[in-house]
Amino acid sequence: MTARIELLRTAGNADPAGPPVHENNVWIVGDDTQVVVIDPAHDAEAVAAAVAGRRVSAVLLTHGHWDHVRAAVDFCRSVGQEPRLHPADAFLWRAEHGGTPFVPLTDGETFEVAGTVLEARHTPGHTPGSTSLVAADLGAVFSGDTLFQGGPGATRWEYSSFDGIIASFTDRLLTLPADTAVHTGHGPSTTIGREAGDLAAWVARGW
Repeated sequence: MTARIELLRTAGNADPAGPPVHENNVWIVGDDTQVVVIDPAHDAEAVAAAVAGRRVSAVLLTHGHWDHVRAAVDFCRSVGQEPRLHPADAFLWRAEHGGTPFVPLTDGETFEVAGTVLEARHTPGHTPGSTSLVAADLGAVFSGDTLFQGGPGATRWEYSSFDGIIASFTDRLLTLPADTAVHTGHGPSTTIGREAGDLAAWVARGW
């Protein structure tokens, strides 16, 4: 059976006691029997319901910000997996989960599911460990918060780098075909070609 891409939107709040106001995209790649889950955000039970009993072969985290990782431990426990995160974001992980371990996600690592392959590409800038996941045969990349419709992700923190995120786009993502779908961590999807035309404007504005 051919792999497909599914989208679940979940919402939460930086204050766990507050109302859900921050919406994230959770991406599920696979078929009717097995899947890879990318960024199981906010609501572990909702993500498990979307998986609907299929075998989860990997849980991949695009970066370590609270909204992308807070529910990851509970979700992983429910499906018998361990979260995978680039080790450069370990400090962000520890801020949410203390000493709970994760398995390092390394640049160039690949994950097979339902006849397709996801390749991890380290795309730092938004955070030091930000990683995009390329599914070349599906014509897609899962960019986390590295690239959105309208430009790169935020780089306002002391650990972020605008020059770094521009280099990540230029060197690691712009090499993909122009019609590659960019499935983002928040909001609508876009394409590499649509965003490439605005690269000079992003550099000029500086964010």
